[in-house]
Amino acid sequence: MKPSLAEIPFLSAAPPEVLAAIDDETEWFSAPSGWPVFTAGEAPDGVWFLISGSLGAFRPIDKGGHRLLGYVRPGEPVGEMALIAKEPHTASVFAMRDSELLKLAPESFERLMQSQPKLMEYVARLMLTRARANTRSSPRADPKIYALIATSPSIDMHLRADVLRRAMGRLGARAVIITEQDSQALSSEGMNSAWFDALERDNDAVFLVTPIADTPWFRACLRQADRLWFFARADARPSLPLLPPEDPSPARQFRLVDLILLHHGADRKAASTNEWSNACEAARVFHWSDLDEIDSARLARVVARRSIGLVLSGGGARAYAHIGVVRALREAGLPFDVVGGTSMGAIIAACVAMGWGDDEIEARISKAFVETNPLGDYTLPVVGFVRGHRVDERLRDNFGETLIEDLDIPFFAVSTDLVSADMHVHRGGSLRKALRASISLPGILPPVVDGEALLVDGAVLRNFPVDVLKDIHRGPIIGVDVALRDGIDAEDFRDPPGFLSWVAAHGFQSAPPIASLLMRAATLKVDPWEGRSGADLLIVPDMPGVDLRNWKRFDDVVASGYEAAVAALQRPHGLFQPLVQTPTGGLAAGDALEAAE
Repeated sequence: MKPSLAEIPFLSAAPPEVLAAIDDETEWFSAPSGWPVFTAGEAPDGVWFLISGSLGAFRPIDKGGHRLLGYVRPGEPVGEMALIAKEPHTASVFAMRDSELLKLAPESFERLMQSQPKLMEYVARLMLTRARANTRSSPRADPKIYALIATSPSIDMHLRADVLRRAMGRLGARAVIITEQDSQALSSEGMNSAWFDALERDNDAVFLVTPIADTPWFRACLRQADRLWFFARADARPSLPLLPPEDPSPARQFRLVDLILLHHGADRKAASTNEWSNACEAARVFHWSDLDEIDSARLARVVARRSIGLVLSGGGARAYAHIGVVRALREAGLPFDVVGGTSMGAIIAACVAMGWGDDEIEARISKAFVETNPLGDYTLPVVGFVRGHRVDERLRDNFGETLIEDLDIPFFAVSTDLVSADMHVHRGGSLRKALRASISLPGILPPVVDGEALLVDGAVLRNFPVDVLKDIHRGPIIGVDVALRDGIDAEDFRDPPGFLSWVAAHGFQSAPPIASLLMRAATLKVDPWEGRSGADLLIVPDMPGVDLRNWKRFDDVVASGYEAAVAALQRPHGLFQPLVQTPTGGLAAGDALEAAE
């Protein structure tokens, strides 16, 4: 039976006679999972109202991919922005699960808005909310229905799901676990869209638990989930293909897929993390050791939309301040669920992702950058002012052969590809190679050759990569920016001394002014404060008189970062309530992390 416009909650205030008059002009669509409602670039031909189910809005990006903007929930319209602006759609909308929709022609929608000005006011507010959701983390962009998929019959998915459910309960969030048997018992009318709507309405998350199997339940989980979580054993190998390639679900089509790699004590890895990630077509990788509560607490924060992202800017020696910030945030009980950065910010973020404590981070960075000069192996410049051998040694000593995808905390680093003139985001592969690329100041350190790419310092294009973090993380973002808007002093270049005179006055431990000159030239058209508005909590340490070459001012720069973080946490910013970390890594009962709005 065709639904009525009167069933849409926000239209309840409209005059019944108006709704009745245009009801006959609506079209009813029963859309299967994956069905395109409209695509980017198409001219608007009406407004759609979601009666039940879930829609996903995606913006096309380079190389044929899509970026998730958010979900349309039952009762909401979609397509109204393009219709009112009389412009083509800027995003594509797909049915994320089986859905029921009503389509209203442009003329009928205009009559509806004219008859009830308050409806136009509501639509305007909705349009504003959606525009803001495209630029910052928002509950609209968060999944609620997860398919938890076991890739092996030896994985106890019921136990894992229950551990996650209890971890979410400690966050004050409610999750429900649905198995094939539960679905048969709970749904007398079958798993229709209204049944999923009720589950979604009553819970913060819905876990559909299933093994990989040729069953209607498994196919239903693929078809109806907002996001797929594949659980795999690190001591096993993936079967290829893991899933049949035909008829991919929307979550698979748009890579809304994560891999949770399970580690059991000293078991040997049978396959690399990348082998499992590629088999699952995963966009993100999480690690879960045994039933470790630190790992389960992190996964629960991800599901509950309370995970914390940390992004650290580049800034040469000024990036020592990141060390003090990390210490202060940890002392406040704030966990880090994804970390990343540019240049020296990427170095400090990598230390965090390695799981090192505050004292170890300080000791390693001090030894690598203060006790000796890693940029001291000067050479007659051909591709760089220094050979870079010392930097390579420092990175090898500290990070060894670690792969990014094997880090306990998800990590990224940013470099710049001079061949494509584009930003390069490192989310897999050799950690030290990614860091070497991210800190390769043009003209100072030789660039890193990676296939056809020629990689240099990420600050050339993106010194404060908040936007990169937003693409892989849904939740509050803490940003620490140590950049200088005017990072060069003209006095350094007034009657400059020769090389030997500079060395006689400053020794080999201090970088000459050419370092500032080359960095300023490389980043001349980049706003060093770009991205600051994207951080939910922005920390900007005050370091007067410190520039990117002051490698010996370690202690006072670290202290500046610590003081800035303590002050930022004490200010009323509406982002965090006090958090108390339990010994197991969960959050104490009653503590919560809440969105800024």
